[in-house]
Amino acid sequence: MLWAERAEAAQRSLNDHFWNPEIDMYNIETPCLNGACNTIFHYWWMAHAVDVLVDGWLRTGEARYAETLAALHDGIRKRNGGAYPNELYDDMEWMAIAWLRAYQATGVQAYKETALILWEDIKTGWNDQMGGGIAWQKSQLDYKNTPANAPAVILAARLYDSFGQEADLDWARRIYDWQTAHLVDPESGFVWDGMNRNGDGVIDKDWKFTYCQGVYIGAAVELNRVTGNPQYLRDAYKTAAAAEEELVDPATGMLPDEEDGDGGLFKGIFVRYLAELALAGDTDDRAIQLLHLNAVMLWEKGMNAQGLIGTDWSFPPKGTVSLSSQLSGVKLLERMAVLEKQGKIPLEV
Repeated sequence: MLWAERAEAAQRSLNDHFWNPEIDMYNIETPCLNGACNTIFHYWWMAHAVDVLVDGWLRTGEARYAETLAALHDGIRKRNGGAYPNELYDDMEWMAIAWLRAYQATGVQAYKETALILWEDIKTGWNDQMGGGIAWQKSQLDYKNTPANAPAVILAARLYDSFGQEADLDWARRIYDWQTAHLVDPESGFVWDGMNRNGDGVIDKDWKFTYCQGVYIGAAVELNRVTGNPQYLRDAYKTAAAAEEELVDPATGMLPDEEDGDGGLFKGIFVRYLAELALAGDTDDRAIQLLHLNAVMLWEKGMNAQGLIGTDWSFPPKGTVSLSSQLSGVKLLERMAVLEKQGKIPLEV
């Protein structure tokens, strides 16, 4: 079976078990017991749901993906009080990245408008506290972290690539330079999570997440794409190697189980941007091997009979499955389909 077919099977499971037409959004878990799967609005999870719908649309061109995107665009806005901006800068970045991709894929002007509205709000998060950087949230402007800065670089670079505004490229470079100077280990390239969370200037070096490595890799790849500067790719390769050394199980080659909730999305973010690195230039054999091994394990061992995916890609989930972990698994299979199509991995039958 081709990876494209596997990705489609995972997408259908996502739709069948999570999509809720009554709210035009995805339920946050399955099975949905007593309506509890709709009580919490996970704004940034919905952004990643947009992203995987775009993956499906780009792979197939099937109308159902575009139709679900349109419904989700309305559903998120309604649930968020009739507009898209919110309190958290990192969440808005994910939403803007996703709707910009949706615009590029479909040409729907409303998606472009959403991305640009969010970008204007996101830029207000930059301030001089802690030497610069975008804050994590509007009520804590002195807490700066990778989740609020590296995705902003991805967004700004893609906006520049799409619309040619030099100011967006300037933002991408400025945010990237701050991120690199403050939250990347200069020796190893490993990316730290944040600084000054408790108002003491301390860097959270013990918070070691695939998420942070993935977004920094993605930021570097996007800047390389729009500038041609090879230093950005060198940064990305360095961080990818550090992530493998620090986070991958040396005995199995598997990425870690980062638990449920928000953590369920972390590996999906990492594999998306690690695949972008593999697609950026010469074949990155280490990255492709890591992705392939994890994808094979997920497909063969990590899904239950309903095609549901948990937080550990080595075993099928039992009981309730969160939208976050399902999205991560879909991301991995969709990236494998792209790598397969681009000839980066052999066709599998």
